[in-house]
Amino acid sequence: MHVLRTLIVDDETLARSRLRTLLADCRAPAAEVVGEAANGADALARLLTEELDLVLLDIHMPGIDGIELARSLRQRPGAPAVVFVTAHAVHAVTAFELEAVDYLTKPVRAERLQQALQKAARLLRERRGPAADVPQEVLLIQDRGRTERVLLSDVVYLKSEYKYLTVRTAARSHIYDGSLTEFEERYPSRFVRVHRNALVARQAIRALQKYDDGEDAEGWALRLDGIPEPVVVSRRQLAAVREALKDPR
Repeated sequence: MHVLRTLIVDDETLARSRLRTLLADCRAPAAEVVGEAANGADALARLLTEELDLVLLDIHMPGIDGIELARSLRQRPGAPAVVFVTAHAVHAVTAFELEAVDYLTKPVRAERLQQALQKAARLLRERRGPAADVPQEVLLIQDRGRTERVLLSDVVYLKSEYKYLTVRTAARSHIYDGSLTEFEERYPSRFVRVHRNALVARQAIRALQKYDDGEDAEGWALRLDGIPEPVVVSRRQLAAVREALKDPR
């Protein structure tokens, strides 16, 4: 396991200093203290800007306490592991309900802290390891009497034409019986609406550029990964497309 990037959250300066000293002696795994916070609000601010593996978290703090902070972290994808470090043993049940890795009582012993780091490392390996046997979503497309499986992750754009959808992958185009609205509502993190008749895969967007389609010299279009043709962006959807460029998800 790589060195655990760690944030210490405690309203007591001496408590933070002691944890920093103990962590310096941990080796299997080791921990790097990348920051300290004296309260939950400061900790949340750090968590928005830092990539962390572990939070050593006190419970009783002014403002946002440790329990509330842990509850907030639980809702976030890619959240760091949490180890509670507190003078009070009464919150242990609540801590484990919040899926804390460990619960250490002060004064913290070096051996117990090292054990907690080992638990955190195991949890992070499980969370961040390659997902095995995760089924990929597919579209079943009927084509000349046969059924073809197209991975949803291969779809570059979807375009509504008459009563059907054109499903475009880097390899070819398919005709599919479905609606844009269904895809937009079901996969908002995967596709973005760029025109009343088109959705594009966020991850496929490479560039937004001026485009003259013969009717509007001030028009815009997207260049997408793996295909030569541009996809026209309507003026109405231009702001949403620009936001998608900033946040491809």
